[in-house]
Amino acid sequence: MHSSKLLLYSLSFVSLAILPSLQQSVKGPQYPLQEPEPVKFVKSILTNNEPKDYCKPSGQIKDACCDYQSIETIQNDVYDKIQNLVKSKFFRYYRADLWKDCPFWNEEGLCTNRDCSVATTDEQLLPADWRKDALSAIQLSPKGSLFQPFKQCTYKDQDFCVVDDQLDSDSVVYIDLTDNPERFTGYAGPSSGRVWKAIYEENCFDIVHQMTEGCETCNNIMNLGEKKNDQSKTSSSQISKKPISPFAQVPDSKEELDQFLNNLAEESDGGIDSNDEVCLEKRVYYRLISGLHSSISIHICDEWFDRETGVWGPNLDCFVNRIGSHPERLQNVYFTYALLLRAVKKVGPYLDQYDFRTGSNEEDEKTRFMVQDLIKSTDSCPSTFNEKLMFNGPGSYALKQEFKEHFRNVSKIMDCVGCEKCRLWGKLQTVGLGTALKVLFSYEDKSLNPVTNPNLFERGEVVALFNTFNRFSESVHAIKTFRDMYIDKMAPKAIRHIRHLLTHLLALLKSWNIPVPHYIETLASSKI
Repeated sequence: MHSSKLLLYSLSFVSLAILPSLQQSVKGPQYPLQEPEPVKFVKSILTNNEPKDYCKPSGQIKDACCDYQSIETIQNDVYDKIQNLVKSKFFRYYRADLWKDCPFWNEEGLCTNRDCSVATTDEQLLPADWRKDALSAIQLSPKGSLFQPFKQCTYKDQDFCVVDDQLDSDSVVYIDLTDNPERFTGYAGPSSGRVWKAIYEENCFDIVHQMTEGCETCNNIMNLGEKKNDQSKTSSSQISKKPISPFAQVPDSKEELDQFLNNLAEESDGGIDSNDEVCLEKRVYYRLISGLHSSISIHICDEWFDRETGVWGPNLDCFVNRIGSHPERLQNVYFTYALLLRAVKKVGPYLDQYDFRTGSNEEDEKTRFMVQDLIKSTDSCPSTFNEKLMFNGPGSYALKQEFKEHFRNVSKIMDCVGCEKCRLWGKLQTVGLGTALKVLFSYEDKSLNPVTNPNLFERGEVVALFNTFNRFSESVHAIKTFRDMYIDKMAPKAIRHIRHLLTHLLALLKSWNIPVPHYIETLASSKI
């Protein structure tokens, strides 16, 4: 057995010698930055593996203060930290009401698919300060127990969304987010389409036709694409052998990719000049909604259920079909990441003295350290978003109020989502984005002090902010996964076979507790 281990170990080093070195000097982006061309942007996302300073998308992120390279560079340091943070005791439990009635139309019940269901957590297993009886005690008013302000108004003037965290209701429950991952559930059709239609057409400042001109699929995140084959001409035996894929298959040739993306692409959201007449505030609002929509689509494609194999995993065709038809949607994921990053950094001093109340002083300090360690990872990067540019001109107060009302409506519309799990993550991420907007636009930096201003944010807002940032971090991470999948798809079969063999060998070495240097793993994962 010992000799076989040594043989495999030696083989892995010999085989790795054929792979190119990845030791490249890293330099910053070259200025001035320019916005990338849409189809070229998606093409670079999938194929940009030539030796250069960055094997990543490049160019300026419109309406932000940074570029795509900076975001992916920060992401390299942030990803593992935010992943660990959201698994901690404070950040993994979220309090929400998943069974509110839809306030805008009669929704015909929730999805009955088992993948739609949410597992709840017994409150008695959680810290006493988080439980309903403790929250109810905090809500008592000098006007007496009959005074119920939370039934009169579910938000403060500073809030950009409706938060369930402090609601005193039997239907408000705790959910362990790690037990209920956001993934493809099969939820589709008129119900999901109606939700996004209401968000885009009724709560986007009436600019949706400018910002989404030519978009046939943006109102339905569960749109599975058009079936390219005519089923009426397909024999029943063919149908039983293999279900028709809902997505056009991505070509495995660079030469064909450009034509494929151009054929797939619809008119850019808003066309070429339509944004000229849309003010910055309205553009930012729309880009956040689009970024959230696109990020959710990426999660679905990254956690796709293959009904043939019964395995969850990334679906490259899904990613390219859903995002490739509108590259600006992908760009809006990076934009929203940049805005969230700025909010996380700004709220850092507030959380440095925040009382996490996990029931353990040791756990509180551990959580505080993890939060500050994450925020320190962003210190080397200049501000990614400048909130001071917004709400400054004539009529800015009225515009800000309208901005809030629209976003509050979006958070209420999430109660109309017919899939329980989709509703959970929709509610959480709208609260997360709403909290980011509250951090950026409701308070000056000097006001963010929990000692002098202890009740600026509910616990649920803090949990939602960091979990939403994690979801966008996972989206950017998934983009890299799809990039690697496409590069692997283009590689010759012999090279793919060698690469898969090396991956298997490394897994065996790790299972035998044989140390493998990090740079060897990096070489093994490099693309030829």
